Amino acid sequence: MTVLATDDLAARGAARIAWIRSRMPLLAAARDDLGRSRPFAGHRIGMSLHLEPKTAVLLETLVAGGAEIVATGNHGSTQDDVVAHLRAAGMTVFGSRDDSLDQHHANVASVLEAAPDILLDNGADLAAGIVARGETARVLGGTEETTSGGDRLRGELAGRVPFPVIVINDSLLKAIGENKHAVGQSVVESFMRLTNLMVPGRRFVVAGYGWCGRGVAHYLRQLGGKVAVVEVDALKAFEAALDGFRVASLLDLADWGEVFITATGRPGVLGAEFFARVADGAVLANCGHFPWEIDVPELMAGAASVIRMDEAIERVELPDGRHVVLLAGGRMMNLAGREPKGNSLESMDLGFLLQTLSLERIATRAAALAPGAQPVPDDIDREIARRMLRAMGADR
Repeated sequence: MTVLATDDLAARGAARIAWIRSRMPLLAAARDDLGRSRPFAGHRIGMSLHLEPKTAVLLETLVAGGAEIVATGNHGSTQDDVVAHLRAAGMTVFGSRDDSLDQHHANVASVLEAAPDILLDNGADLAAGIVARGETARVLGGTEETTSGGDRLRGELAGRVPFPVIVINDSLLKAIGENKHAVGQSVVESFMRLTNLMVPGRRFVVAGYGWCGRGVAHYLRQLGGKVAVVEVDALKAFEAALDGFRVASLLDLADWGEVFITATGRPGVLGAEFFARVADGAVLANCGHFPWEIDVPELMAGAASVIRMDEAIERVELPDGRHVVLLAGGRMMNLAGREPKGNSLESMDLGFLLQTLSLERIATRAAALAPGAQPVPDDIDREIARRMLRAMGADR
C-alpha cells in the first residue's frame, strides 16, 4: 500500500473536495449568506460526524459563518486525505481511518475537552459525553444527525439534556431526500462495488422498514432483486406488505435470504439464534449508524475460523461447515467499506443545509427552543424544500 506524505494527502483531499464543493449549490449560497451575517462568531462548534469530502464542505460553510471548529469522525469511516486538508486549513481535527474503537472514544473526549458551546453530533456521542462529564451548563445547544442518536436522546439521555438538540433525522425532507433515496441508492451501489455480485434474481432480506430500509428495499427491487422485509412495528410491516414485499420474521427468512442488510438502529438484530439458522454462504451487511446491529463479537466467538478476503470482506467459517460473509466488519457499509462514497452529493447538499440552518437557529435563538431532542423547525424545512426545488429546476 502506498503511504502518502501529509502534504500529498492534503493535496489529494483538496482536489476531491473541490469537485464536491462544485456540486453543492445550496451550501454555496449559504456560505455567502453566512459570510455576511456571521452568526457563529465567538462560538466553538464541536463535531462528531463522518469525515469525508461532503462533510468538509459543511465545515467550510460553518467557518465562513465565523465558527471555530473542533472535530472528529465516526469509527471506521474517517478519510485521511480529508482530515489532512482540514488540518491544513487550520481546523482542529482528531482521528484517522485506522483508529481503534478505544481511540475513537479518545477522539470524542478530545473534542469535549476543547469546551465547545455548540454540538454537531452523530449518534449522540458528544451529548452523552457532556452529560457524563456534568458540563451541560456551558453548552448552548446542538444538532443530531441520525435516528440512532435521536433514539439515545429520547431513551438513555431523556431528561438529562437541558439544552435544545435539533434532530435532523426527524425532518421529513431528510427522510425522503437523504434516507430513502440517497441511502437506498448508496447502500445498493456499495453492495455491488464491495462484492461484485449480481443484484437481479438474488434474494435479499432488509431488516427494518424505516426510511432507510424503505429506500434499500425499493432500490434492490428496482434492480431486479427478490426482496423480503423484517419489521417489528405492525404499521410499518403493513406498509411493506402493501408495497409488495414479502414480510416475515427474521428466523423464518434465515434460510431463504442470500443477503441480509440491517437498517434498524437497534443492537443485536442478527444474533446467535440467527447465526445458528442462516443459510450457508449468506452475506451480512449493515447500514445503520452503530456497528451493533450485527452481533459481530457473538459471530466471531462462535467461528471455527475467519478468512480476510480483502479489507471489506471476511469469510466466517462456522463450526458445522456453513460459512457467512461479513461486509465492512459490520460497520456502515456505504461509508466504512472499500472506496467509500456515501450518499449522493445532492442529498447531502440538502441534508447539510438542514444542519447549517439548524445550527444557525441554535446560535441565534437557542433560548426560544425547548430543552432536549426536537424536530427541525417547520419554517427551516419548508425554506430548504423551496431552495432544493429551485436547484433541481423542478419547475422547468
